Amino acid sequence: MPKINREEELKSLGATKTNYQYVYNPKLLETFENAHPEQDYWVTLNADEFSSLCPITNQPDFGTLIINYIPKLKMVESKSLKLYLFSFLNNGEFHEDVVNKIGKDLVALMNPKYLEIIGLFYPRGNISIHPSFFYANEEEHYQNIKAHRFMNHNLNPKRVG
Repeated sequence: MPKINREEELKSLGATKTNYQYVYNPKLLETFENAHPEQDYWVTLNADEFSSLCPITNQPDFGTLIINYIPKLKMVESKSLKLYLFSFLNNGEFHEDVVNKIGKDLVALMNPKYLEIIGLFYPRGNISIHPSFFYANEEEHYQNIKAHRFMNHNLNPKRVG
């Protein structure tokens, strides 16, 4: 297999100065080629310090985002994901909207075999919200994973993957 030169593909990772954006921007996301497309495997990314704004009170909401996916041809580059997630900092949206928006953006970016996002938002007024997003491509195997994970996702709401 030919060696992949990932440095030429990635703008954010090689930048000497990181340019943080404070407004939602899906164009910050970058991909690199999956070196093992013939193999199914899980990739788990935890964003333990995610923050966005409540659209009503304008107060910050904090939580953990767990992103699990089975890559196809492309994978998300982690620094670009960090910058993208940071762009939600001043974005006023409900937890459910944030998780679904991120899920749809990552599906459009990577076209994975399977992807799920679990939001574990910290309590406000003694209530924590844990929205989830599930996607599977058209193949029956991945549709079965989606159905199983969806039906069983809340058996242990504190799970990490």
